[in-house]
Amino acid sequence: MIPWLEPTSPFPDVSEALTIDAPGLLAAGADLSPQRLLLAYRNGIFPWFSEGQPILWWSTDPRMVLRTEHFKVSESLKKTLKRVERSRVEGGPWDVRFDSAFEDVMRACAAPRKDGPGTWISEDIIDGYTGLHAMGYAHSSEVWYEGKLVGGAYGVCIGRMFYGESMFARVTDASKVALAYLVAFLRSQGVSTIDCQQETGHLASLGASPIPRSAFLAHLRQAIQEPAITHWEVAPPLDRRGR
Repeated sequence: MIPWLEPTSPFPDVSEALTIDAPGLLAAGADLSPQRLLLAYRNGIFPWFSEGQPILWWSTDPRMVLRTEHFKVSESLKKTLKRVERSRVEGGPWDVRFDSAFEDVMRACAAPRKDGPGTWISEDIIDGYTGLHAMGYAHSSEVWYEGKLVGGAYGVCIGRMFYGESMFARVTDASKVALAYLVAFLRSQGVSTIDCQQETGHLASLGASPIPRSAFLAHLRQAIQEPAITHWEVAPPLDRRGR
C-alpha cells in the first residue's frame, strides 16, 4: 500500500518504493506545484501517471541515465547535424534555440503521436513545469525550420543535474537534433549525467544505460549542490564526431 500525500506532506524515503507490481512507485496525491516538483527532483522522485489516475510519484531502481560523454550519434544523424550547423552559421532555414518557446515545446510533446494518443502531459503538468521555467529551473531545446518549430526537448535543471522529460519531432530526427545540441551545451557546462527516469530501447540506442538507484542518488546529491547554470545559450558548433 503506497501512502497518500496531502499538499503539505513530505515524500517518503525512496527506499519505501514498491519493488513488485509497480516497481518504483513511491506515493500518490499532493499537487504539481513548482515547489512540489522541485522537492521531488531534489530527492530523485518524478511524477508519472495516466489520464484519470491520481498523481503518482516514482523513484525507479535501477535508474536510466545518459552520461553526456556517452551520447551516441548515428551516421545519418551526423549528416543531419552538420547540415543544421552549417545552416546556423550561414543563416539558412535551420536554427536551434534554447528557451524561446518552452510552453510550445511542452504542448507539442503532449500532442497525439502518429502511432497512438497523446502523452500523459496534462494541463496541470504544463502549468507546473511552465512555473518551473519562469523560476529558471525548466528549459527547452528547440529546432526550427523556416521559422516553424519542428522538434524539441525539455527538462529540469538543478545545479549541474539535468532531468530529461520529453521530446517531440515533426520532421525526421528533429528531436534527436534538439537532444544533441542540449547534450553539447550540458557537457560544456560540466553536466555529466542526464536523468532519463525509465529504461527504454530508444533511450538505450542513444547511449543511456541503467544504474543502481543508490549510485544515481549519490551523484544527484552532489550535482544539485553545484552552482546553477545562469546563461542558457545554444552550444558552440558541434565537433567533428557530431557531438
